[in-house]
Amino acid sequence: MPEHDHSSSPAVHRHRPAPDRAQLDAASGVFALLSDPTRLHLLWLLSEGESDVSHLAGASGASLSTVSQHLAKLRLANLVRSRKEGRRVVYSLRDGHLRNLVIEALSHAEHKVTGDPWHA
Repeated sequence: MPEHDHSSSPAVHRHRPAPDRAQLDAASGVFALLSDPTRLHLLWLLSEGESDVSHLAGASGASLSTVSQHLAKLRLANLVRSRKEGRRVVYSLRDGHLRNLVIEALSHAEHKVTGDPWHA
């Protein structure tokens, strides 16, 4: 009987333990926050580099108050961080994992919307 090569199988994750309930809950919380198109857009903008509320509002087309409210939720969830720069508050992504997640989600959506072939 031939052996199966599972090295390309998405179900096999070498060197990674199965996620526990706390990890699954935390990941679900991140996906819940990413489910809002405005928040996802803001995170994508922040994946390009740090920015303040005024720039994010202009780039996203959302109002200042809407952007501020979304950033507050993202900050409370520890997905973004903020720092004062004079009178401005500058926001950035908390880590590279989130940046990769946002970019991959939008790349996936691009294939779905355009009909481009899927990657293996």
